[in-house]
Amino acid sequence: MSKLNELGLAGARDALRKGETSAVELTQACLTAIDAAGELNTFVHKTPEIALERAAAADERIKAGDAPAMCGLPIGIKDLFCTKGVPSQAGSRILQGFLPEYESTVSQNLANAGAVMLGKLNMDEFAMGSSNETSTYGNAISPWRRDDDDAALTPGGSSGGSAAAVAADLCLAATGTDTGGSIRQPAAFTGTVGIKPTYGRCSRWGIVAFASSLDQAGPMTKSVRDAAIMLHAMCGHDPLDSTSADLPVPDFEAMLTGDIKGKKIGIPREYRMDGMPAEIEKLWADGTDMLRDAGAEIVDISLPHTKYALPAYYVIAPAEASSNLARYDGVRYGHRATLAQGDGITEMYEKTRAEGFGPEVQRRVMIGTYVLSAGFYDAYYNRARRVRTLIKKDFEDVFAQGVDAILTPATPSAAFDLGEMTDADPVQMYLNDVFTVTVNLAGLPGISVPAGLDKQGLPLGLQLIGRPWEEGDLLNTAYALESAAGFVAKPRKWW
Repeated sequence: MSKLNELGLAGARDALRKGETSAVELTQACLTAIDAAGELNTFVHKTPEIALERAAAADERIKAGDAPAMCGLPIGIKDLFCTKGVPSQAGSRILQGFLPEYESTVSQNLANAGAVMLGKLNMDEFAMGSSNETSTYGNAISPWRRDDDDAALTPGGSSGGSAAAVAADLCLAATGTDTGGSIRQPAAFTGTVGIKPTYGRCSRWGIVAFASSLDQAGPMTKSVRDAAIMLHAMCGHDPLDSTSADLPVPDFEAMLTGDIKGKKIGIPREYRMDGMPAEIEKLWADGTDMLRDAGAEIVDISLPHTKYALPAYYVIAPAEASSNLARYDGVRYGHRATLAQGDGITEMYEKTRAEGFGPEVQRRVMIGTYVLSAGFYDAYYNRARRVRTLIKKDFEDVFAQGVDAILTPATPSAAFDLGEMTDADPVQMYLNDVFTVTVNLAGLPGISVPAGLDKQGLPLGLQLIGRPWEEGDLLNTAYALESAAGFVAKPRKWW
């Protein structure tokens, strides 16, 4: 057997059931790997005592024969999820020292299923970023390097710590959240699998809010089968979240047949961007051929309002962020600045928020406040909401024509150097979300599957977009793509 921490969820589950290893041994292997990988800066709050305690309890459950699939499997939790008694800062200074007295529904569901929490993972501050460079903990660093140099690369964002930890085999899987691509883009950058389920499939209760109509939790794993296993444990109706769907959760793993004969896969012409790198173009064409060879019917489709998605997203998301982050004011939640004599409440608000929020969060809060202000509400926010409706209708029209899934690139490039985009125009960074934001605006499920390497040896991902509530069907199509692509590359160990 390979090193225990290098196993995926399915492999580890099977090894536990056969008695080839124990949850405690699995957990210890991951804890050792985490301690040896400080340079990656992925785990920002380690919880070895909780992990070993849960692992021992999981071993008892497995012996008793009543263990669900996730029982005994060590995972990382993104710092956006509130975890009882464990720091939950959302990557921000303003929440320093916050120890929740409650557990998020998703992390509670995983704990109930017997999953072992190894600790909290690095992320962009309040999930605002595409490179994990806005975190109060410092940058998370990708385990990947180009073949010809040792420049530090981004693991993507905002779930960069989750992606890097899974790619480096520090945990078997991790939770992520996706507001505009924050699961799928880091998965593509690190050669891992990331699925954003339909909006409402996973409860948002206890997850620190960024943009409430867009945020959705999902798993980041080493394979599509692992994603199916973990997603099943994360989902379910939650009366504490008014947007949580009261729908049965199917056995996603049981739906992985790999048979996609007769499935109709749409290729949207609007995703052929000017200046798209030849490698991304080729990857997309190769992925199309793989699905065709697996028996799917390939059809050209049109999503005419795609070009308006990024501007609409960067009005709606900051507007909701401005509203959600108003509570961090030094009175109700979070850090409070030290005041000088004579300072009043206005100075207290100003100093607290200036100290507590980083530059990217400040930028988005200011944009959001502007587009919600009296003179601009209709010109920006309401217009963006109307565009969102049109984008959603584009997808509905395509699915009404019998299309089962849509294949697109996941990102416009492979991972870039840390620092490469932060000094430039912030809009350059926002363009990383060009292929992913439509899925959030329409509330659809989307998955990133590793499908190849670029000429410098870095992973590239393809995205599949599915019908609402049909994650099982989407995962099966992704399983067929994964099988055809045969991606097995791992980063060379330098840390």
